[in-house]
Amino acid sequence: MTDLQKKLFELSDKQYASFQAKLIPNVSREKFIGVRVPVLRKFAKEFEKEPECRDFLNALPHTYYDENLLHSILLSKMKDYDQCISAVENFLPYIDNWAVCDTLSPKVFNKHRDKLIFRIKDWIASDKTYTCRFGIGMLMIHYLDKDFKPEYLELPCEVDSEEYYVKMMVAWYYATALAKQWDMTIPYIEEHRLPEWIHKKTIQKACESYRITDEQKTYLRGLR
Repeated sequence: MTDLQKKLFELSDKQYASFQAKLIPNVSREKFIGVRVPVLRKFAKEFEKEPECRDFLNALPHTYYDENLLHSILLSKMKDYDQCISAVENFLPYIDNWAVCDTLSPKVFNKHRDKLIFRIKDWIASDKTYTCRFGIGMLMIHYLDKDFKPEYLELPCEVDSEEYYVKMMVAWYYATALAKQWDMTIPYIEEHRLPEWIHKKTIQKACESYRITDEQKTYLRGLR
């Protein structure tokens, strides 16, 4: 066991590990140490200052889910864009669950959207489940506001995957797009441009959103 793993086990909560394992059924129970996320984030603040942090980021693959989650947290804090992109590219092939994938959200991406979009297109086109999911998630986070372009709505629509965690992210993307770019997004629902399962899930998630008006929700329910 590495020194880092020993430290994580010292912070573990066995009941929480079992709880996490139920939420992420595709990862075996023994992979969960059980460090609560706020505790892990606090640990990351100190760990990133230590020399062994760089070694940890280069030591892929990791053994435990908690190590992967820590990896996502550390990458999300990186301040140099080029270094961050390189580190993200190295890590993406090893992501094997939705929680680690969705935790990975580098703040530095906000300042480099002009370049980021090209990486996002590559990620979305990937046949790897969580690389694709990550790309769609980044498109949702960074390109539905002032940097929005109508053609970006086509990117998730073109994804051909039967993977549950990809389809869920596509639905989440369009539900968010309806909240932020209603006029440009609603034709995708009106014209049934999305696969049936994603179409229905998008409407469901949009109707659960507080950012969608009651009038819009009534209209969406009529498009099921």
